[in-house]
Amino acid sequence: MGEVILALRRSLITLGCGRVWFYMLMPALLALIVMVGLSAFLLERLISGFVEQPPMSWIAAWGAFWLAKLLAALGGWLLILSASYLIALLLTAIVVLPLLLKHLAAVDYPELARMGSDSLVASTWNSLWAAVLFIAGWLLTLPLWLVPGLGLLLPFFWMAWLNRRTFAFDALAVHATDDEWRELRRQQAMPLLVLGLCMALLAHVPFMGLLAPSLAALAYVHFCLEALHRLRQGAVVEVIENSEGRA
Repeated sequence: MGEVILALRRSLITLGCGRVWFYMLMPALLALIVMVGLSAFLLERLISGFVEQPPMSWIAAWGAFWLAKLLAALGGWLLILSASYLIALLLTAIVVLPLLLKHLAAVDYPELARMGSDSLVASTWNSLWAAVLFIAGWLLTLPLWLVPGLGLLLPFFWMAWLNRRTFAFDALAVHATDDEWRELRRQQAMPLLVLGLCMALLAHVPFMGLLAPSLAALAYVHFCLEALHRLRQGAVVEVIENSEGRA
């Protein structure tokens, strides 16, 4: 997973640029507003509802009401966090990522030719469709929360999947052809998901989690542009070798 570590390291270096922080603070402020609002109006209702549902209701019936309420509070918090993260992620994908991409492509990857289609409609549709699938996945896998431990793991998985599904496409839309995108998705399937998981874990860190969507966008731009750069270098080497073989 050296590519993931490289992308994270380059992201930390990029954070030294003041312009990047200007881009990244917008989704963070929106996530904070959404989180505070949902917590104030919905958290207690969510806790009460979760306590009445298995397995929390079973735990309460066994006499450990404090544990049932604790687990219900954790579930309510994860749901609110996921909702605020989703809204911030959509803003990041549609508005912030193109700005980060333009800046990083000019500063760190100037040699990388733009061979894709810079389509705002396609990127927006990809982000919205990913959000719909994310919500559907959440709802369809709710029964699996009855399995011990999955109630904690599933939110991380769905956030990781959402990061990969949204940011990988948007980071490559301008520079990669359709064939290159399919090849990178095949070659880098697991690292792309691992990077998404790293960002999902970061989303659950107090205060730092507010920046998670922007940091995810930044890391995916670095990862995807570097992966595309290596893919094209390999293609050049292959063409040269084939030419020498024919000669």
